[in-house]
Amino acid sequence: MTTAAAPALDQHDSTSPRTVLVASLIGTTIEWYDFFLFATAAGIVFPALFYGDNDPTVATLLSFATFAVGFVARPIGGLIFGHIGDRVGRRETLIVTMALTGLATAGIGFLPTYAAIGVAAPVLLVLLRIVQGIAIGGEWGGAVLMAVEYAPNGRRGLYGSTPQIGLGLGLALGTGVFALLGLVMDDAAFLSWGWRVAFIASLVLVGVGLVVRLAVMETPAFRRMQAAAETSRVPAVDVLRDPPSRRNLGWTLLARWAEGASFNTWGVFVLTYAVATLGMPRTQVLVAVTVAAVASAVVVPIAGAWGDRIGRGRVFAIGCVVLVLGVFPAFALIGTGSIALVTVALLVMLGLSYGLTSGAESTLFAEVFPTRTRYTGMSLAFQGGGIYASGLTPLILTSLLALGGGTPWLAAGYLALAGVVSTVAALRATPLETL
Repeated sequence: MTTAAAPALDQHDSTSPRTVLVASLIGTTIEWYDFFLFATAAGIVFPALFYGDNDPTVATLLSFATFAVGFVARPIGGLIFGHIGDRVGRRETLIVTMALTGLATAGIGFLPTYAAIGVAAPVLLVLLRIVQGIAIGGEWGGAVLMAVEYAPNGRRGLYGSTPQIGLGLGLALGTGVFALLGLVMDDAAFLSWGWRVAFIASLVLVGVGLVVRLAVMETPAFRRMQAAAETSRVPAVDVLRDPPSRRNLGWTLLARWAEGASFNTWGVFVLTYAVATLGMPRTQVLVAVTVAAVASAVVVPIAGAWGDRIGRGRVFAIGCVVLVLGVFPAFALIGTGSIALVTVALLVMLGLSYGLTSGAESTLFAEVFPTRTRYTGMSLAFQGGGIYASGLTPLILTSLLALGGGTPWLAAGYLALAGVVSTVAALRATPLETL
């Protein structure tokens, strides 16, 4: 614990809850737009432009591997920025992470292709993806804590769910922009330069986000901790040394499996599966994913408010059960090739199932770690779990699809298993401290 004197609490904090919620929502929407814009491009743009003359399946696997690199980098960012956020403050950390993400995303938009500079193109793409991953690794925990630690009693779940809306909106923006570009230009123009517009536009969005975040003061919970000189010297070590925190870290890592796998199945993998395997029109599938992503953004705050009534773990578990029961019928509907039925499947799986887990997850992860290590603990859980739960999902499902001879049933079984494990884990995680 630190012994240095901490600044006294400002008794006249002018930051309104509405400002905090707007800052959290806008910030995470922009950050996830940047991160999942890459996911969309990894499925429909990068294989052809950055991986040379490889077999299409190999090029897709290499592209998804680059996508996964961002998830490997995220725990590193969680450790770095979680440490800073638990020692220096949530607000300053979030400003840095947003700027880094925007610069990396815009950089991707300016990258030369494999045809122009050869193997240097995918190498630079990987490096920028790593920067994106490190920045996002520190973003999520801080954005959630800005909302949760400002929330009034009895509304922690609703407030904590607000940053999670940004995941659905960010995905919707990313796929929506690509769909719009696909409608206003032909494939040659889109692959030549159109896709770059979506990445470079990040600079404008990040500028807006920084202005909003600068208007928010540090959270009351962190300022109280500073005033009491209870700041952790090495938060990651304290998480691992404290038995209750260590147990909760394990349970939240497992709970993350279904939520991360679900999002990256219905928001990322489905693009390649429906377009490349089933031969469906790209723009139609992008629109279906966009509609489902918007639906998830509507469900998320409902799930957060529901968690205030019956408990976050229970709401999270209900979302996992929907995944287990719905995954086989969903793939059957997608297999019909009907865009209407594909949209129905995505509305249930991405809109409802993912929306429930995501809406409950943020406050669930926040309340199972104490204030002094909360940023680090929840970042380790979310970003560490993201490696296998999120980043590897498109690779795993693509491999299972090939192993199954093009049928999706092995992939569906994998997702059902994730749902069962995460249901148990979410119900076992135990709150440690009143927020």
